[in-house]
Amino acid sequence: MDASHSHRHPVFCTVVPPHLLDKAALSGDARRADLAQRTLERDSLLRTRRRVTAVRGLAATPEAPDSDDPRRTVYDAQHRTRLPGKKVRGEGEEPSRDATVNRAYAGLGATYELFLKGFGRRSIDGAGLALDASVHYGEDYNNAFWDGQQMVFGDGDGDLFLDFTVAVDVIGHELTHGVTQYTANLNYHGQSGALNESMSDVFGSLIKQYSLEQTADQADWLIGAGLLGPDVSGVALRSMKAPGTAYDDDELGKDPQPATMDDYVRTERDNGGVHINSGIPNHAFYVVATELGGKAWERAGQIWYDTLTGGGLDSNADFADFARLSTAAAVARYGDGGAEHLALQKAWSVVGVAPAG
Repeated sequence: MDASHSHRHPVFCTVVPPHLLDKAALSGDARRADLAQRTLERDSLLRTRRRVTAVRGLAATPEAPDSDDPRRTVYDAQHRTRLPGKKVRGEGEEPSRDATVNRAYAGLGATYELFLKGFGRRSIDGAGLALDASVHYGEDYNNAFWDGQQMVFGDGDGDLFLDFTVAVDVIGHELTHGVTQYTANLNYHGQSGALNESMSDVFGSLIKQYSLEQTADQADWLIGAGLLGPDVSGVALRSMKAPGTAYDDDELGKDPQPATMDDYVRTERDNGGVHINSGIPNHAFYVVATELGGKAWERAGQIWYDTLTGGGLDSNADFADFARLSTAAAVARYGDGGAEHLALQKAWSVVGVAPAG
């Protein structure tokens, strides 16, 4: 799919789902409730702006230099909401005295490196797109997002959420929304939207595993470990190994993610449950990766990448479509009846998804 088609409809994607912030906005603690409500209102405004931009269309991607080096720029929004903010670190420049800036810069680099070395992809668009990020966005902003053109990180409120640059998988998650935007362009609603979210969790987790040199059995398979505040009862935003177990907290509620189709959540909220039902394809990937063992980006990740970028994945694809195409991708790359093929069959059976067709 050519970039001119695939980036026509960028979506506004946040790492903290609205259902979690909705719960926090009902807190008996006035400060917690106010900050959660402010984040929800800011996200709603940004989502509306993103739709307007999508309708108008984005400017063409500038031609990138013929180089495999990343082109990173980190900006400081200085607790305002005007983007991108003040430039504080460019590609190859000395580290900042601000640890948040340096974490964002490193996270952009880790994401770029996995896609390049793991899958031969030059940046988000496959053509060397510059990677921009803004840190210190807003006042106590409890989220991070990809807005269709750049990464943006809040500092968190220091209570329910900490600095959103602390988790490299969150950085990878948001940038992968860009990869999806430039390839399959999965619609952000229902099962296609849940697949969109799952792609970001899968590659976000792989970026963390790659940067830590972990094998599938060494990985924690958590998304956003380290983001939750010290008094929150939970370990992360989501678990790919055990969806539904990442947190169970008086203020944030209980993790609602299902692991299988038996518990699929039908809702009109959160664009049809895109952050909730993503637990099902997430768990399928976990099963494939652990069945195959070793470094998860080498075979399981390659199959997912082939499926996302191979051109056969329709923007309205559902779980059954992805199951069929990923199984076909495993056969195409590794052969019929091999370990990879069998792992795909087992994974989709475990989560209760029958491949379409």
